[in-house]
Amino acid sequence: MGHLITLATSSLNQWALDFQGNYERIIQSIAIAKEHGATLRVGPELEIPGYGCYDHFLEGDTILHSWEVLAKILESDNTMGIVCDIGMPVVHKNVIYNCRVIVHDRQILLIRPKMWLANDGNYREMRYFTPWMKHRQWEDHFLPRIIQTVTKQIKAPFGDCVISTVDTCIGVELCEELFTPASPHISMGLDGVEIFTNSSGSHHELRKLYTRVELIKEATLKLGGVYLYANQQGCDGDRLYYDGCAMIAMNGHIIAQGSQFSLNDVEVVTATIDIEDVRSHRTSRSRGLQAARSEVFHRIEVPFALSSGKFGDTDETMTLGIQVKLSGARFHTPEEEIALGPACWLWDYLRRSRTQGYFVPLSGGIDSCATAVIVYSMCRLVAEAARKGDKQVIADARRMVGEPEDSVYIPLDPHEFCNKIFHTCYMGTENSSAETRKRAKALSEAIGSYHVDLNMDTLVTSVRDLFAFVTGMRPQFRAHGGSGAENLALQNIQARLRMLLAYLFAQLLPWVRGRQGALLVLGSANVDESLRGYLTKYDCSSADINPIGGISKTDLKKFIAYARDAFEIPILNDFLSAIPTAELEPISETYVQADEADMGMTYDELSVFGRFRKVEKCGPYGMFTKLVHEWGSFLSPVQIAEKVKHFFFEYARNRHKMTTLTPSYHAESYSPDDNRFDLRPFLYPSRFPWQFKKIDEVAAILPDRSNPAVDKTKTD
Repeated sequence: MGHLITLATSSLNQWALDFQGNYERIIQSIAIAKEHGATLRVGPELEIPGYGCYDHFLEGDTILHSWEVLAKILESDNTMGIVCDIGMPVVHKNVIYNCRVIVHDRQILLIRPKMWLANDGNYREMRYFTPWMKHRQWEDHFLPRIIQTVTKQIKAPFGDCVISTVDTCIGVELCEELFTPASPHISMGLDGVEIFTNSSGSHHELRKLYTRVELIKEATLKLGGVYLYANQQGCDGDRLYYDGCAMIAMNGHIIAQGSQFSLNDVEVVTATIDIEDVRSHRTSRSRGLQAARSEVFHRIEVPFALSSGKFGDTDETMTLGIQVKLSGARFHTPEEEIALGPACWLWDYLRRSRTQGYFVPLSGGIDSCATAVIVYSMCRLVAEAARKGDKQVIADARRMVGEPEDSVYIPLDPHEFCNKIFHTCYMGTENSSAETRKRAKALSEAIGSYHVDLNMDTLVTSVRDLFAFVTGMRPQFRAHGGSGAENLALQNIQARLRMLLAYLFAQLLPWVRGRQGALLVLGSANVDESLRGYLTKYDCSSADINPIGGISKTDLKKFIAYARDAFEIPILNDFLSAIPTAELEPISETYVQADEADMGMTYDELSVFGRFRKVEKCGPYGMFTKLVHEWGSFLSPVQIAEKVKHFFFEYARNRHKMTTLTPSYHAESYSPDDNRFDLRPFLYPSRFPWQFKKIDEVAAILPDRSNPAVDKTKTD
């Protein structure tokens, strides 16, 4: 055990184009790594400009300022005595690359461009960057004068190389490259690389972390080696929340792991390992035979050792990887992910937008309830961080609530802080029930929000009177003899007026309370309603941001059940047992409006349709053939055909609503977000004549094997 090395990886809450703030967080992470005795520090992908710059990567300013920040890092003493892996865009021979810059003692050792770019789902890296196609090759990159002045180097190696220190060999892998079938770490490991770094900009998605952890473990299980994974953490300016979870793996085991959700701007994870463990893991004959014939990487030699070279020379407080490697990775349940991820995203958005709080219309239903509980979860996280003395969180909280600079206010109580920054409102009409009004008020009291209760019938009546005055026709609800068009229009009047009221109150409630500024309006449409189009365009689904827009109704119910116990909010039981209803039509003894009846499908069915449409990439016929196998035990082929056709008809004719959908926290793999995740037409042939005809033909000849007594929930 004579080759002990302390390694550090990090999660940083970087913000797109915040070069000053990003610089400070990078410097802080390096300082923490050095305090822990680390000799190698890894940061997240594109950490200097921030990952989410998007088309700003095409601007010369972004490249220039990235070099300026790197020069500032190099000219200080921060990189002395430590190897640092830092991310930024680099233009090489007039081509923009997503790069890692490896530095040590004010010298650039290597500029390593990304070879496999993320270019699907939420990612469009090939819009800005070009992949490095010359594998195992390198060229001279002539450095800008601002760097030459600091490093005294004219040029630096640029390409697919590895770093050879006195005592080991380091290779770089960049985010998506880990997810590819032939990942670079395989060929690097066979050529003697023992330590791999991976700098990522990987976003949160429910149940996704397990896949990431398994890939990291597998990277070193067969191959042997140490794997340092760094990731962005936080909201850097758009719909994604990057969920950190920096970790270190060795020989197939997670030996150190950071938090997945946190209000910390900087988190550094360290581990002290014995590099001899890697070498002993690699003694199998089959590995030796493959390594002996592997192709060679160019090695950049560095006269620096990551280890001290002295037996037993380590701090007793350092944890040896060999002692903890069987502890395993930690995972949150999906309910905990919903409680923490959107809450952290809301906190970043609130403090970085420099607004004074949030406003949400509470309907008394489970969706707006979930949004409110997530805000309360955010307040709980703020109070927890304040109790731990987090100076940044305390400073941000003081600014939000309007405290002076010399204030000693500390947000220790989540209810008290919630009352200062969170505003709720029940907007009732003659169609609203006493039950929903009561639930909304009880929830506001339980979490501490500043609550307003109002009736808006006079506004609704005024709009109806105006229409009747102009046209001579007075629309009626279906319950009063009106047509379908009249009925829908009257519902939409109420829905859209609520949006107007929401923005009015969000703008003026701080003034009413004697404060400055305005509030951000939160939306409460879940992913299933968006997919089906079960919302009014420009109603309360239209807001500034939506923390639940990427979460299914099924998961939201589970989250509310979790929060009821974890947050000790008994009133949430009433929300769970209530039938979801829009309350936009008159209630009678024989009719109460219900969401699932209106939609013609259940929320559980919507989740299934959504996954087949997006994740499994099914069109109408493909979805029908799959569901015949999944649902055939309790539905006939004809019944399944009708459900599939009804879903696609409603999805297609409502797709236009996705073009104006409120920016939502991305959490679900079947999100219909039209911005860039789910790119589709918004004018469809919604009756799909060719596809539906084929479905009907096949359904007519398939045997009916359904048994209505079978519980379909067991097959979901």
